[in-house]
Amino acid sequence: MNNEDQKKPAEVKVDAEEWAKYRVDKMRFLDKAKKDTIIYNDHITISNIPAKAYEYIVNGKSAIEWIMDRYAVRTHKESGIKNDPNDWAKEHGNPRYILDLLLSVITVSVKTMEIVEGLPKVDWYELAERESMLKK
Repeated sequence: MNNEDQKKPAEVKVDAEEWAKYRVDKMRFLDKAKKDTIIYNDHITISNIPAKAYEYIVNGKSAIEWIMDRYAVRTHKESGIKNDPNDWAKEHGNPRYILDLLLSVITVSVKTMEIVEGLPKVDWYELAERESMLKK
């Protein structure tokens, strides 16, 4: 699907005080019970995220929440080594990388769920019975 080339869904809004400040420490929801708004950092808020986007699951959580978790600054307790995803963006001259990735994942999640919803329903019990009959 070329997920990194996807544009954000038209209904998703990004409000930023200063577009020069793309650094992320830890993304969070405005309200844990209502996930339509993500606080990216003190300057950027992403709102109007469709609930459908959270139905696309990767490794036991929504793809959006997976990105939010993976792209957070962390320090390893034992070694003291700091893992800062902003470093990669800096090294590659793309300060928007993490923000654009998150917006792309929102789009891919919505499109994937639309495709899945359009697939015909499968009656696994009936299918197993047919297969059993063919083997006889």
